Amino acid sequence: MNTPSASPGSIPSARYGIGEMVRHRLLDFRGVVFDVDPEFANSDEWYEAIPEAMRPAKDQPFYHLLAENSESSYIAYVSQQNLVRDEDGEPIDHPAIGTLFDGFDGERYKLKREHRH
Repeated sequence: MNTPSASPGSIPSARYGIGEMVRHRLLDFRGVVFDVDPEFANSDEWYEAIPEAMRPAKDQPFYHLLAENSESSYIAYVSQQNLVRDEDGEPIDHPAIGTLFDGFDGERYKLKREHRH
């Protein structure tokens, strides 16, 4: 997929949409996108807790994920630079999936009608 290059000082477009499955580039977890911030919108404390060598730029989309790893499910907040498309084809095992999404077609989740803007 070709992503348009951002002009200097602009924020890149989101690569992933609601319901898409993604995987973290560096850490061993995957998830489904349930919200997108056009740029970093979490606390300074959260940002500062990331090891400096791994700290992403703030001027890029950040994704809210219903995430899972081999041990648990949780909510993750991840920068675009640290995500890749998940090609696994297996559903995400997270208890909140049914509250936000209607179904899984093998590639993405369909957002329930009441959660669409």
